Amino acid sequence: MGLEINPSWLPLRGIRIVEFTHMVMGPAVGAILVELGAEVIRIEPIGGDPTRNLSGSGAGYFPMYNRNKKSICIDLKSSDGLNIAKHLCSAADVVIENFRNGAMEKLGLGYDDLAELNVRLIYCSEKGFLSGPYENRTALDEVTQMMGGLAYMTGPPGRPLRAGTSVIDVTGGMFGAIAVLAAIQNRHLTGRGQKVSSALFETTVYLVGQHMAQMAVTGQPAKPMPVRISAWAIYDVFETLDGEQVFIGVVSDSLWQKFCEAFSLTALAGDETLKTNAQRVVQRETVLSQVRELVKRYSKSELVPILERTGLPFAPIGKPEEMFDDPHLASSGGLGATVLPDGRATRLPILPIEMDGHRPTRGGTLARPGEHTNEVLSGVGYSADQIRDLRACKVIG
Repeated sequence: MGLEINPSWLPLRGIRIVEFTHMVMGPAVGAILVELGAEVIRIEPIGGDPTRNLSGSGAGYFPMYNRNKKSICIDLKSSDGLNIAKHLCSAADVVIENFRNGAMEKLGLGYDDLAELNVRLIYCSEKGFLSGPYENRTALDEVTQMMGGLAYMTGPPGRPLRAGTSVIDVTGGMFGAIAVLAAIQNRHLTGRGQKVSSALFETTVYLVGQHMAQMAVTGQPAKPMPVRISAWAIYDVFETLDGEQVFIGVVSDSLWQKFCEAFSLTALAGDETLKTNAQRVVQRETVLSQVRELVKRYSKSELVPILERTGLPFAPIGKPEEMFDDPHLASSGGLGATVLPDGRATRLPILPIEMDGHRPTRGGTLARPGEHTNEVLSGVGYSADQIRDLRACKVIG
């Protein structure tokens, strides 16, 4: 079981980040960096980021991507509020923002403005598109999945389907975090910061790059995943006796023999026309029908231990809510304790890496709107009287 790493060992300790973010992509950058030890200060409007109040499929955005961050509420429409934001940025290592093109510049919080105050500042701008003809378009995760080829590859022909999570927002945030880390290393060498960006559209295209490469190599466009031509005869989802589903992949000739041995399929194991994967692919439909009939004889609880012993790639079809009770996650510490804004306790996934045998996490607190306003401002030189006056004027909350 990976133990929680001591905060004093976290690699980004001492790095201060100021976040002007909402929704998923921008917060995901800070969510990664805060678990690596950075101090992340979220600038929220008075009353809090509206993302906090999303319902339906958006209800999990805030608790998943804003744990461990500090919250300060500022009215950025006021000159005093803007001065506070600039003061914070002048003392920061990194600024992260994911608002529409031009929004931060209009406030005087663009990279050029802040770099004049802080030459060492790294400014991470998360956008819909990188520089080019599309750069001023409005984009969302689903928009770029549709235009970048991912929805086409996910759904059946003629029915483009977005992936079942905010995969582009989160992956785009990961690329933003990678760019920030590279810029920090470059700053060690040059003493200067820089602006870095990642974007939803380019992230989508990077993810479908394997299908572009398939076209380049074979001369044939990739077919949507539901109708793709599998490289293996058995690489599919099968239904069990109790109505559950299990994915099974037989991806080598030696695994085919192990599969046959595990289920006492003597006739199939000895069939010379099925010895190689290429032979089995030719007879794929016949082989699959026999395997479907076989799997249907077992309940999931009976089938899984047999597959486990074979060494085959396999997976019961899981649902997100089942991950709360997954024995591997429970044993490895893959879920971190989190208290939701209404006081209920839960556990949510932590950064999926190990460093020196440890999971770099500090738990999962969610700040109330403006919970750290006094702490943050006093830490950068504001007096108690100044903070009181700013609060009275509703510049801060």
